[in-house]
Amino acid sequence: MDAQQVKSEGPKLVPFFKATCVYFVLWLPTSSPSWFSALIKCLPIFCLWVFLLAHGFSFLGAHSSARKILAGLIFSALGDAFLIWQEQGYFVHGLLMFAITHILYSSAFGMKPLNGRAGLVITAVSSLSYMLLYPYLSGPFTYLVAVYIALIGFMGWRAIAGLQLTNDLWTWTKLSACLGAVLFMVSDLTIAVNKFCFPVPHSRAIIMATYYAAQMLIALSAVECQDVEVARKRT
Repeated sequence: MDAQQVKSEGPKLVPFFKATCVYFVLWLPTSSPSWFSALIKCLPIFCLWVFLLAHGFSFLGAHSSARKILAGLIFSALGDAFLIWQEQGYFVHGLLMFAITHILYSSAFGMKPLNGRAGLVITAVSSLSYMLLYPYLSGPFTYLVAVYIALIGFMGWRAIAGLQLTNDLWTWTKLSACLGAVLFMVSDLTIAVNKFCFPVPHSRAIIMATYYAAQMLIALSAVECQDVEVARKRT
């Protein structure tokens, strides 16, 4: 992504930044969930839908990676809405929505290049994360969290694998996907530690800041998906 592309994509992200500011300025209490609080939480993700749709239906129709990322954002919004009512028993529903999101993102990032070294690093990080959480898990969460960690870890691997700094396939959008995936993992690990292990100071601010940044970066990575798909066909 060059300077000209930054200039063209920047204005399309303005609604997202405004919606994110609205969320943090209002800072609605989580103790009293409502449809309004769900709307405010989901609004930045809705803006990322608009960001991708602003590139035109022909763009989405031509590039499967962009369509999968858009679908992932749709399931993310559903997950956000469910998590508003997590204390009312909808945490697992939110977990399922985000699990589907990670499958869609993984598919969008593709399996080339494989980058086994990145896979080993992510496997180690995922295993350590589960070992940290395991003593605090009980019932269905023992295996649900394991499956979720495996899915988000796989998504992170595929995003990081695409970032090849040593050759001419490097692009800003691949870096965007990589950073987005890492921030998503940080956000979700913070959720898990805060929910199952111990209270994390300023957990909500950490979770939402990293989450919104992650989703924006992943949405931005769809912009050059045409170049990514061409590169895959060459390898």
